Amino acid sequence: MDLTFYHNKKVLITGHTGFKGSWMCQMLVMAGARVTGYALNAPTDPCLFDLCHLAEKIDSVTGDVRDLKHMKDVFARTQPEIVIHMAAQPIVRESYEDPVYTYETNVMGTVNVLECVRCTPSVKSFLNVTTDKVYLNREWDWGYRENEELNGFDPYSNSKSCSELVTSSYKNSFFSGDSVAISTARAGNVIGGGDFSADRIIPDCIRAVEKGQDIPVRNPFSIRPYEHVLEPVAAYLMIARAQYEDIRYAGNYNVGPDEADCWNTGDLVSLFCRKWNQMAGGSVKWMNQFDGGPHEANFLKLDCSRLKRTFGWNPCWNAETAVEKVIEWTLDYFGGKDVSMCMQKQISEFLGLQQS
Repeated sequence: MDLTFYHNKKVLITGHTGFKGSWMCQMLVMAGARVTGYALNAPTDPCLFDLCHLAEKIDSVTGDVRDLKHMKDVFARTQPEIVIHMAAQPIVRESYEDPVYTYETNVMGTVNVLECVRCTPSVKSFLNVTTDKVYLNREWDWGYRENEELNGFDPYSNSKSCSELVTSSYKNSFFSGDSVAISTARAGNVIGGGDFSADRIIPDCIRAVEKGQDIPVRNPFSIRPYEHVLEPVAAYLMIARAQYEDIRYAGNYNVGPDEADCWNTGDLVSLFCRKWNQMAGGSVKWMNQFDGGPHEANFLKLDCSRLKRTFGWNPCWNAETAVEKVIEWTLDYFGGKDVSMCMQKQISEFLGLQQS
């Protein structure tokens, strides 16, 4: 993973104010890229994007992916070479509460971004970031491969399945030549410092610790492919670069941890408690608080052999290290330190492992 490729490259990121988008912006800023972000205001308060003052380091545009005219104007002004689409309504439970907004954002938002790509000759590489939940979940205990059936159950998962189909249709209909390389990336559950989202397990842990409470766990027996946020962010940039240089690398890719890091939620929270008590002191513990909420998959793994085979890629940080990095960032945040420096340090450590 050589970030020098991105020096002076014009990269447009949708959803840049989100958790994953903020880490990507920070990595690209370190690489010297010319970054334009297009997104609504940050979805949480506090938010990582503001804590790191990233609006001062990139061209940050406030915009809605449902607004095609505005987005076309931004593409025309910035003439990006690489587009990474991450804007989404990303929460399963919220998709049950507001399915129309979820579909408008995740499906028509993808249509609008691809339409902008179609109308912008400067774009050479496009990556649509979706999710491991796009697959028809059969609750089997082996990893889903890229050629498995797409049909997410809940409105969020299904809308991202639709986003995949929209991308395939645009690719076949308008990009069948070699003008633009188009890929999708289906990532597992990400964890990392600076995630303040609702209904995510590690942020729930942090909020409980901050309040001095036991950690509530709604579904301790669900199994998910957990990975540090830098794993998919670096993989996205790797794919975007590879297909920019050689369109034959364009395709669909799973991005997830090795099978050993597909943890059930209760075990992951136990790991968090153990690491927190070691690194910060205290006696943090969790409680089973199953609430009988809306349907979510119980068992989900990814087969990432295509990514490994194509690029020689492997995960760098296992779940234990990932949790340690979350706690390291959180302790800096609680202590009033410059969390952007912590991010830069962790990015440098991560990329050093990739290059060794």
